[in-house]
Formats: sequence, C-alpha cells, structure tokens
Amino acid sequence: MEVPVHTPHIRTSHIRTSRPSRRTLLALIGGTVVAAPLVATGLATATPVSATGLDDPAKKEIAMKLVSSAENSSLEWKKQYRYIEDIGDGRGYTAGIIGFCSGTGDMLDLVELYTRREPGNVLAKYLPALREVDGTDSHDGLDPTYKRDWERAAGDPAFQRAQNDERDRVYFDPAVAQGKADGIGTLGQFAYYDAIVMHGDGGDPTSFRNIRKRALAQAKPPARGGDEAAYLNAFLDARVWAMKQEEAHSDTSRVDTAQRVFLRKGNLNLDPPLDWKVYGDSYHIG
Repeated sequence: MEVPVHTPHIRTSHIRTSRPSRRTLLALIGGTVVAAPLVATGLATATPVSATGLDDPAKKEIAMKLVSSAENSSLEWKKQYRYIEDIGDGRGYTAGIIGFCSGTGDMLDLVELYTRREPGNVLAKYLPALREVDGTDSHDGLDPTYKRDWERAAGDPAFQRAQNDERDRVYFDPAVAQGKADGIGTLGQFAYYDAIVMHGDGGDPTSFRNIRKRALAQAKPPARGGDEAAYLNAFLDARVWAMKQEEAHSDTSRVDTAQRVFLRKGNLNLDPPLDWKVYGDSYHIG
C-alpha cells in the first residue's frame, strides 16, 4: 500500500557545516503538490491514522529528541524555535526546529502560514524578500534585521505552533503514515521520519522515496509478508548508501550508532531506556 502524502520542498539540515545536510535543491520538484503513488512521482495527501506508533505523544517526544541529538547536539529540541544561521550550504538561512531554509521554500511556507494566522507578526514584512530569494542563498531583503526578528518571533506561541504544524504536515505525518502502510512499527516509522528530515522526498536518487524503493528491492516489508527486522536492515542499508553519496552526509553515525543499535536490540517499539551515540556524543532517554 502506498500512502499519499504532500510532496515537501526538498530540505537540508540546520546543523553546522561539519554535520550532514538533509535536503537537495527545491528546483528538482518545484514544490508542487503531487497526487500520484509513491512509486510513480511522489506521495500525496495522507489518510489520517490512529496514534498507535511514532505518533503516540510519548513516542513522538522521543523522536523529536533523537533528531535533535543529531541536528543540534542536544535533546532540548524546543530550544531550537529561535535557532537561525546561514551554515554556508547554499540554502540561505536555516532556522527553527526542523531547519526551515530561505533558499528551499519551506521557510517561506512557514512564514506564510504564520502570517495567515497572525497577520501583524514581526516576520510578515519579509514575505516579499523570502519569495525573491527562494531557490537561492541570497539574503537580499532579509539582512540586517531578519535574524533578530526571527528570534523575536520564536517567543510567540503562535509561531511555535506554526513550526510544529509545518514539521508535521511536511515531514512527520507522511513518514508515520507510510510506515504504518508498510506494516512497520515505531522504530521503523522513526527511521522513515529521520530519512525525510535529512533527504526530503524529491525525485533525486537519495530522496526518501528512492531510499525506500532501494530497500524494497532487497526485502519485503511486513505489509507484503516480509520480516520487519530484515526490511529495516535493508532500509538502513539504503539510507547509509544515500548518505554516502554526498560528503556532507558521510558521517552515518545517526544510523550506525543510533538506529542500528535499537534494531540490533530488537527494540522495534522504540521503548526506553534508550542509549545511543551521534558524532561520538552519547545520549540517554530513561
């Protein structure tokens, strides 16, 4: 079963330049909504699913901490609402809890959503500039005050909700829905989510859909009668291959010393306590 999901703008990471990036350029798909099956051109709108996996609130909190350990070297993911910098990856400013980028369109989507909800917000005046710089690394019309105003906006609960909602709409919900359709549990759904966060879901060979397609060529997911652990190993193999296609992705510890650790222990439900390492740093959730 292929789950239709919104095709996101292609992402890169908000982590520092010494860490992996997570998005190829938006130009690959133009940020359009695609309604075709995943194996054709993309995921479309997701069917609502019950909270029985990674979308269980406690498990979702774990997922946010796991990603933050790789993205921000911290489990305190809620402190990242105000994060903003240009990490020199060609995508302009990268900011917020999931690395919204001025050069790839999802920052524009976020500020548009925020402005629809709060028309007088401090970032609304930058919308013309964000539209102009989309697809580039330019700061034209943003400097010198955009970073300061982003940090001011981050104190607004409405902006925090907008960041949460865009993260869920574009990345989290599609990953969970596809994972459930494939019959994989909480750990597998997290593996999907982490892959979409880093690689996006465009048409390039290293996008989530093509990582999944590569895995499907090696093993069947439970929904097709396969063994879950075998399929997840195939997916993580495909993920590591995708990461190694770019120098910025060459450190695969977020798979090797995190997700693989949980899989080897048979922790398909991602139950705490959890101990893992990313980039050599150790983390624990009790």
